[in-house]
Amino acid sequence: MADNDKTLDNETEKIDETKVTVENTDKKDDDEYEKVCFICRRPESVAGKMINLPNNICVCNDCMQKSFDIMNSGQIDYSQLMNIPGMQFINLADVEQTVPKQQKIKKKKEKEERKPLVDINHLPAPHKIKAKLDEYVVGQEYAKKAMSVAVYNHYKRVATDTMDEIEIEKSNMLMIGPTGSGKTYLVKTLARLLDVPLAITDATSLTEAGYIGDDIESVVSKLLAAADNDVEKAEQGIIFIDEIDKIAKKRNSSQRDVSGESVQQGMLKLLEGSQVEVPVGANSKNAMVPLTTVNTRNILFICGGAFPELDNMIKERLKKQASIGFGAELKDKYDRDKKILEKVTLEDLRKFGMIPEFLGRLPIVFTLQGLSEEMLVQILKEPKNAILKQYQKLLALDEVKLTFDEGALHAIAKKAMKKDTGARALRAIIEEFMLDIMYEIPKDDSIGEVTITKEYIEGTGGPVIALRSQQVMRIGS
Repeated sequence: MADNDKTLDNETEKIDETKVTVENTDKKDDDEYEKVCFICRRPESVAGKMINLPNNICVCNDCMQKSFDIMNSGQIDYSQLMNIPGMQFINLADVEQTVPKQQKIKKKKEKEERKPLVDINHLPAPHKIKAKLDEYVVGQEYAKKAMSVAVYNHYKRVATDTMDEIEIEKSNMLMIGPTGSGKTYLVKTLARLLDVPLAITDATSLTEAGYIGDDIESVVSKLLAAADNDVEKAEQGIIFIDEIDKIAKKRNSSQRDVSGESVQQGMLKLLEGSQVEVPVGANSKNAMVPLTTVNTRNILFICGGAFPELDNMIKERLKKQASIGFGAELKDKYDRDKKILEKVTLEDLRKFGMIPEFLGRLPIVFTLQGLSEEMLVQILKEPKNAILKQYQKLLALDEVKLTFDEGALHAIAKKAMKKDTGARALRAIIEEFMLDIMYEIPKDDSIGEVTITKEYIEGTGGPVIALRSQQVMRIGS
């Protein structure tokens, strides 16, 4: 009997401990996240101190006062409401404030100095940032150098903030380069190296406020989500807006340009730095989503785009400038210039359809080169996470060694050049040729090594298979 009593006591203690743990967790969550008004959905930092009602419902002073004003003004006749069939008053005990965690806003810590995400004393110098980028990105030397310096200066600006009366300007960037040249990959690698929040968004989905599509403020909302709804962390992050060339002004259009010039106009305040009210946990503002204010003053904006037909505009400008006479340069020399994008000017971008105010807020403009055959071969084998290394690791898990002939690499690069989609074409080509190999090898445990040959890529032969007994066999030859 005594043993049963002890067991009951132990179970009661465990239940009590569980209750305390749950209460402590709830209290910790309350301490970490802001309260949100049940009626207007504004957080505590915007609406002020909340009034706590039963069942964890919070109402701000403004909404509570409006409720009292309506009651006292005599606009509502409660005696008449009671007589309406099917009319019931809401019981607050039956209502729960259901705000998902991803829509809660983290509190700003009071009486603590704002700490920069990147410590100025441990901020890597530009040459170190570029050296890290070299490990992942092949070529594009000028672009990597420009990005390294711009990011280094930006985070020095964030770290020093208002150290003295000299205020450092933002170093927003505009990247111009053909598709598949590594624009997005550069930004992703950079954010991973610096360990700062990164939001990647597409300009094609943006429209002027009030129209179907994402509002311009949604790019900041995505960064807030990447920073786990921590406003201070988000205010020091990076936003990469891809396909920026798609919001160029529409030419000869009589309709309202809601996804072109209007978006550029709306983005001016974001690029410059302003207080923006953004929804938490959603892309658009609505009655059920809490709002918070984010200052974009210290957010680094990087815009990128392929800008098709821009090279023709540059050639047209250069041909007009070509002089006439024996010493003059031939006009057709620009048609063969592979580095024509490097000669871009702000006048070319304005002619393309970017408004001057928008370009003025992107002071650092640089271009990425189109990839050559040699660069594609390097991309296949040199970066830390090169495509070949990924396949070699996959086959190594089956205890099979995978090698590629140098001729095979060049054959793959030539096929990729014909597709004209940059480095993205490499993966598609290798997937096609590796499909049968990845399907057949797990069937036979005797296979020890596979060599991909030039003949296999060109369709005139097959890969070389070496068995574990050192016997070599050519497939398909």
